[in-house]
Amino acid sequence: MHTELIVARMEAQSSEDVARLFAAFDETEMPGLMGTRRRQLFHYQGLYFHLQDFDDDQGGERIEAAKRRPLFVQISQDLRPYISAYDPETWKSPKDAMAARFYHWTEK
Repeated sequence: MHTELIVARMEAQSSEDVARLFAAFDETEMPGLMGTRRRQLFHYQGLYFHLQDFDDDQGGERIEAAKRRPLFVQISQDLRPYISAYDPETWKSPKDAMAARFYHWTEK
């Protein structure tokens, strides 16, 4: 399994609204189209962490390809009041918000 982590900004009081939006989104065909196997959302001191698991390392590319689909465009618009780019100066697309993994360990 491959994991992608998106980092952004979000106030903690927005967590219920964001969770509701993703619950509806995850009932659509979009997770399957993107290859998403699991989604977890976290917040900590004004930060938002969006963890997605995929079967392979193509998750980031599938997210990029999906961003033009109407359901992806809609959830992106719906999330704007709640989530903002970590660094607005450098953000152009979801891939600009993805954390870079620099260590990984798995039990043998």
